[in-house]
Amino acid sequence: MSFRPFTLSLVLSVCVATHVSAQSKPAPVPAALDPLARMNEAVDALTRKVWPSVVQILVSGYAPRDTDLPGDSANAVMTPSQSTGSGFVIDEDGYIMTNAHVVSGASRIQVVVPAADVDGTLAKALSPRPRVLSARILGITTELDLAVLKIDMKLKPLPLATYSEVRQGETVFAFGSPIGLRNSLTHGLVSAVARQVTADSERIFIQTDAPINPGNSGGPLVNIRGEVVGVNTFILSQAGGSEGLGFAIPSATARTVFRQFKTYGALRRQEIGINMQTITPPLAQALGLAKENGVIVSDVIPDGPAAKAGVQAGDVLVSVDGQAADNLPTVSYNFRLRDSPDPVQLVVMRGDAQLSLRVVPVEQRDQLTAVALTADPTRNLVRELGVLGVEITPQIAAQANGLRDPYGVIVVGRAATPGGVVPLQAYDIIRSVNNRRVATLAALQESVASLRPGTPVTLQIQREGKLMYLSFTIE
Repeated sequence: MSFRPFTLSLVLSVCVATHVSAQSKPAPVPAALDPLARMNEAVDALTRKVWPSVVQILVSGYAPRDTDLPGDSANAVMTPSQSTGSGFVIDEDGYIMTNAHVVSGASRIQVVVPAADVDGTLAKALSPRPRVLSARILGITTELDLAVLKIDMKLKPLPLATYSEVRQGETVFAFGSPIGLRNSLTHGLVSAVARQVTADSERIFIQTDAPINPGNSGGPLVNIRGEVVGVNTFILSQAGGSEGLGFAIPSATARTVFRQFKTYGALRRQEIGINMQTITPPLAQALGLAKENGVIVSDVIPDGPAAKAGVQAGDVLVSVDGQAADNLPTVSYNFRLRDSPDPVQLVVMRGDAQLSLRVVPVEQRDQLTAVALTADPTRNLVRELGVLGVEITPQIAAQANGLRDPYGVIVVGRAATPGGVVPLQAYDIIRSVNNRRVATLAALQESVASLRPGTPVTLQIQREGKLMYLSFTIE
């Protein structure tokens, strides 16, 4: 009998504990209402939408050989190289957007196209169904680090986001092939919508903390709707890997570059004939300006479009085409991307007066771009090298900037190669073939036509102001 109170107490304790446990156990949440489940479903839908339009790019080419010799960069020796990058479909007719540095110096480009039903699942990941297609460069701009490739296949394009609607903090996903690992996905946030790497740089990037590594270059940074907000381009890193400082070229830049390459075959830059400077507090105080920041017109080119429209040195820019002229990089960026045929709408402050001016822009072409337009696909073909060439005449030499010598043949386009690897790119200047100087197109055509298959060839060329040797074998 002495044990009954203890037994009763134990039974009551167990009952109470069981009751409390039953009360504290949460009821299962239906999958349709579980926010984590809904998030997974949304990401799954996003990957199914995006992956069929993301490609891996395989590049065979030539790169400068590493050397320990000081001052050797002026005559760099090019050696065979292999690299990979990423890209995405920007137009259904087989147009691929990527970075210029991914395909720079390429002699052969292949695009790995995923299966149309790729979806990120295990079954599809293990399926050996990707297709590998040859690609050619439609256009390339090292200045903006963008290139457009063309493959002979219809593909589903990714839409480009409206850059002005991109917001700091929004969720983004980086698709691509980092370090050659095809079909890799990372996610993060937009860290900054308009980042300049240096204060005076005209280039503007989207900054993201989505992990980006070598090989991601050229791939799309997309929002939750599957729109491309930027082209993944580079990282800032002390260790060589991703540290949450990734940068993408904005969708607005990609849109303009693609449209101009597809329409004109080259970039077209508009000028209105003014020089601009950043307003500083000392400058504003000395000139009696109403504000201590912004952009001032420092020079107006005589008889240029701006001069004819009434723009004067000392005018302070208020807006350009309705966009606030808050700083010099933004104004320069907007001018660079502008391809409207309409007059530029300038609003300026002149003293205390605000003026609205209409300026008709003119197209600025660099001398080599203008030369390229003169090439004839038949007459200018150097078949063995797979290029179109234009010889440097005295007139071209007088107009072109940066020529080391007033002779050579300018590579103005690529043609179908006869099967060999020819490491030339647009605007290379061929100066000699196996130490034989070539001053005319006819001399170049004669020199390479006499070479037999298997013959080693070394060209001396000028590329981006530097002399270098390109070595390969005629096949």
